[in-house]
Amino acid sequence: MLVNEMVQLGAKRAYIRELFEYGLRKKAEIGAENVFDFSIGNPSVPAPDEVQEAYKRIAATENTVKVHGYTSATGAMSVREAIARNLDERFGCGARAQNIFVTCGAAPALMATMKAMCVPGAEYIVLAPYFPEYLTFIHAVGGTSVIVPPNTVDFDLHVDEIEPYFTEHTQAIIINSPNNPTGVVYRKESLEALADLLRKKSEEIGHPIYLIADEPYRELVFDGVQVPFIPNLYDNTVVCYSWSKSLSLPGERIGYVYVPDACADSVDLFNAVAGSARALGHICAPATSQYIVEQCCGVMPNIQAYDENRKTLYQGLTEMGYTCVYPHGAFYMFVKAPFGTAMEFSEKAKELNILVPPGDSFGCPGYLRLSTCVSHEMIVKSLTAFRTLIESGR
Repeated sequence: MLVNEMVQLGAKRAYIRELFEYGLRKKAEIGAENVFDFSIGNPSVPAPDEVQEAYKRIAATENTVKVHGYTSATGAMSVREAIARNLDERFGCGARAQNIFVTCGAAPALMATMKAMCVPGAEYIVLAPYFPEYLTFIHAVGGTSVIVPPNTVDFDLHVDEIEPYFTEHTQAIIINSPNNPTGVVYRKESLEALADLLRKKSEEIGHPIYLIADEPYRELVFDGVQVPFIPNLYDNTVVCYSWSKSLSLPGERIGYVYVPDACADSVDLFNAVAGSARALGHICAPATSQYIVEQCCGVMPNIQAYDENRKTLYQGLTEMGYTCVYPHGAFYMFVKAPFGTAMEFSEKAKELNILVPPGDSFGCPGYLRLSTCVSHEMIVKSLTAFRTLIESGR
């Protein structure tokens, strides 16, 4: 990749980040309480008490060399064992420490996995709406993004719509459920149909097609909805995970790649993930964060605040006439722009100090993503502004 391409990438941040930075300036100008910032998915719920207690225990240890020193490049063995044990206990997947590569969060996990699979001409199928950085990651590792347009009827995945996008160069498909930006949780039946399709296409093409499961929101689900563990449905699945959302630890940069034994060429693939992480400079995740995870990987988040926010915002907006995708997971709400384009609506919203990124960057024009991981007070207070906003377009 050309140097000037990297300059452009660094100089032009994603619109979501630009909106977030605009919000910081606006808050300094008129007061944070007067800005309704739904721009970014930064957890507002504190980390669980178990995490805070683990921090205290680790900080109080006399073995500071261990706490602040390097771990193995793949992660401390005790940490990998704890993660594998937790996965096996929860999903009966037979995970072992040898299947776990500890990463500096989900982004390095995804990049290492994509790069590990990136043979010449490799294509990665991406389902819209998608996390925008997928396209950046794929391009950075030398692959090509193949985008399946969104199904705006239910935002579930539909194999008949995905099948035409497979070619002899298809290397992997990326699945994000619960989904950012919609909050939709893909149904088990849909994932089973996708698994059948992937097996069929792998046989037709003559090489394994991998499924990359991006799962940072796995534990953030509501209404009793279950998130299927995809490796139990399709052998050639690689899981990329982060505790940023589930344990409210985005700043700690800690996650993992799970390469199951059932994956085709699993040992080589794991080594390729390790080699890719090495080439990208993402090895030896922060040691303190690793030891936190060792003690807390089984801790479940308190989703009550997110659930309350979700219900309040959905009810408030739909009563005004907004069309919203009802989210069963994550902490986002996808809302159809009631007038104009999504970008025009986003700009109009800024006049009322409402910050909502358009869905264009998620591959879904005409919609906006609202992050519901904000204070409940802000959501309640924002409803008056949202009413004024929709009435201005009538």
